[in-house]
Amino acid sequence: MPQRAPDGGSRLIGWREYVALPEWGIVRIKAKADTGARSSAIDVSDLQRTGTGKVRFDVIASRRQPAKRVRVEAEILRETTVRSSLGETHTRIVVATRLRIGTVEKVVELGLVSRPMMRCRMLLGRTALTPEFRVDPGRSFVLSRARRRSDNRRANAGRVREQEGSV
Repeated sequence: MPQRAPDGGSRLIGWREYVALPEWGIVRIKAKADTGARSSAIDVSDLQRTGTGKVRFDVIASRRQPAKRVRVEAEILRETTVRSSLGETHTRIVVATRLRIGTVEKVVELGLVSRPMMRCRMLLGRTALTPEFRVDPGRSFVLSRARRRSDNRRANAGRVREQEGSV
């Protein structure tokens, strides 16, 4: 259930959340709320301009299953220069799509970047987070549930206990 901030305003989220990009057919991708960044970015591969003001690329929604890719074609909003935390500048193509976190949906701009070593496939900057969300840096997956092996083990252990009790 979505949690409201104490002031009744924006929703509280963790520093990591699973989000959806419904227009692209992505139902679950791990995103890091990065309040130190103004803009947002998503890790893509096989980036190609189509020549019609659009770009085609693959989104790898999971680090554990890199073969599962979603092919996307989107309109280019603009190209922008981004400065990394190391002071290096890079040009990025920016596109827009609908983002869903919990029950909140909004259109966000995403810079397309190839950074396969990122733990989270997306970075959500301040412009994507404000004003709907507040970030609790001490928590993860407040509005979305992480899939954990320990959850599976507990569920399986509970089934085993139920089966033993019914024998």
